[in-house]
Formats: sequence, structure tokens, C-alpha cells
Amino acid sequence: MRYLIVCLALAGAVISTLALRVHYSNATKPCSINETWDCGIVNHSSFAEIAHVPVAAIGIAGYLVLGALALVRQRFLVFLAALVGLAFALRLTFVEEYVLEVWCLYCVISQAIIALIALLSLAWLTTEYIALKRIHRTAKLSIGS
Repeated sequence: MRYLIVCLALAGAVISTLALRVHYSNATKPCSINETWDCGIVNHSSFAEIAHVPVAAIGIAGYLVLGALALVRQRFLVFLAALVGLAFALRLTFVEEYVLEVWCLYCVISQAIIALIALLSLAWLTTEYIALKRIHRTAKLSIGS
């Protein structure tokens, strides 16, 4: 499961890199589809930066941290980081829906990726907990025999 999380984290970093490219570009955007779907409007809005740091750059860093944590089998930290990332992405989704009223294709893909990572990390953590409970129960039985 950890390799799937790593692959998704790398995909998220790539998508965030594409969004960062839009953030710094003034050219016609590849995902300026219509008035409802326009990455340029989203990535050039005041919500696209936090303390002068592009949100897409924060996304790249976050996905790389998630991937690294998964590689070193830090299940609980992956789960916590994924929850933070998911909350951050949900906030941005709220801004796209109710404030800007425009969607960024890259942002929506990133939202799906972080949601999948959060679900997978929960499953990964849960399977570890169940395995540890099983080991503990087996150890108790063998000691009692």
C-alpha cells in the first residue's frame, strides 16, 4: 500500500508543478476551458498564495513529504499529513466553489489525489492496528498455555 501512496504523492507533485507553472505564466492556459473551468483565474487570484508562497509550491512540498513518509513506513505520520493536506484542499475547494466561482482542473485532480491518499493511509494504519492486535492476542494465548 505504501508504494501506491508514493505513486499518488508523485502524481500530486506533478499536478502541483503544472499548477505552479500556470501561477507564474501569463500565456493562454491549457485548462482555460470556459468561464467555469479556468486555471488562470484560480492560480492568479489572491487565494493562490499564502504569505507570498504559491499554494501550488506548498502542494509540491506536501506531496513530497507524504511520499517520503510513506517510503520510510511512517503510517501514522502519513495519515496525519494526509488529513492536513485534505483539510487544506477542502478549504481551497470551498474558495473555488463559493468565492471565485471558477474551478481549476489541476486543483480538482489534486483534491482527488489527496483524498485517495487520505483513504489509503487510513486503511494502511488500520491494517497495522489489526495486525498488532492479532499479534498481541496470540502472544497472550501462548503465554497462558
